[in-house]
Amino acid sequence: MGRVVLVHGIAQQTMGPQTLLAEWLPALQDGLTMADGSSLTSGEVVMSFYGDVFRPSGTRSVGRPPLTADDVTDPLDQELLLAWWAEAARVDPGVSGPAATTRLRTPYMIQRALDALSHSRFFTGLADHLLIGALRQVRRYLTDHDIRHRIRQRVLDTLTEDTQLVVAHSLGSVVAYEALHMIGTSSPRALITLGSPLGIRGMIFDRLLPAPQAHVGLWPSGITSWTNIADRGDIVALVKTLAPLFQGALADFAVHNGVKAHDVRPYLTSQETGAAIRAALW
Repeated sequence: MGRVVLVHGIAQQTMGPQTLLAEWLPALQDGLTMADGSSLTSGEVVMSFYGDVFRPSGTRSVGRPPLTADDVTDPLDQELLLAWWAEAARVDPGVSGPAATTRLRTPYMIQRALDALSHSRFFTGLADHLLIGALRQVRRYLTDHDIRHRIRQRVLDTLTEDTQLVVAHSLGSVVAYEALHMIGTSSPRALITLGSPLGIRGMIFDRLLPAPQAHVGLWPSGITSWTNIADRGDIVALVKTLAPLFQGALADFAVHNGVKAHDVRPYLTSQETGAAIRAALW
């Protein structure tokens, strides 16, 4: 099996492992080229896919109406949405912040947040129901025991004794972190997280399994190298530096991905990611 295991993020429910691998692999190869010209064969890289866990089963009816602001009723969904809005306003001059709406009724404030994000550089043109669906995937992973178990097991099933490195993006970094804790000393020796939300206290960091101890996240046993890479404008990676939150020698790097700050492809093509992959494998 592969020396490198890739773990994708949210909103990939209509994709598949080979479809995603076909998107990720050229970008990963470009990152290696930018670093020092190293390369990997397609057989050395595998995708751990869990998107279908979130894909609704087929139905004979015409389906449910699209999600709207009125459907954002869970406190965790609301908290994460407002945190994304505040960060988008901080990094994008074209987005007005939530400060002026703190006394508004919750449904109206949620609609303002959705409108603001849909016009931000980060979520340009993204329909409300897709953004709400992304929020729900994060929340369902963190609060639904069965979904959490099934998704982590997908990663565990992909890891073999040949695996040396796990590269995880977005929510996939949370999945990978938790899965690596489940396999102990036989785990891969290196982890690279891209656009990770692992450091968001309250919503994500404090809900990790295993739970942080004395406000410090536990280091996955067997991992000797952890590199975290975040774009300064990536609103999903609200906390850009993870080293202060986790035990062990964690290296944080900042990159510039342009307008697609959270897109995995510019993360993979960056010289910083290529160098981290190179250091983990050779």
